[in-house]
Amino acid sequence: MQALRAGSLKEVSEMMNNFEEMQKLSKDNMDIAMASFGSMSKGFQAIAAEVADYQKKSFEEGTAAVEKLVASKSLDKAFEAQADYVKTSYEGFVGEMTKISEMVTDMSKDAYKPYEGVLGKMGK
Repeated sequence: MQALRAGSLKEVSEMMNNFEEMQKLSKDNMDIAMASFGSMSKGFQAIAAEVADYQKKSFEEGTAAVEKLVASKSLDKAFEAQADYVKTSYEGFVGEMTKISEMVTDMSKDAYKPYEGVLGKMGK
């Protein structure tokens, strides 16, 4: 009877240890997920701010181009104004998309960082 009771206590103790390990693992996973979510949230906020700035700048440049186009005294000057606007707006767009692409890449790397430790442990 004593042996049975000692065995049961040992099993209960092991079960409690396993339960505590599961709780710790769950907490660690939640902390990792929240850190990753925080990085993603900051990244999306930065991208949204960048897009808003670009839209404002693009609108101002478009308005200036229309004013220049309307003020043109000849058809040649109007075509020149339009060509200049198309060229600068295209270059600005490509530059902005490159910048946003880099921001997304950086955001992804930052969001992955909290998982590096966990994935490193799994590989061992």
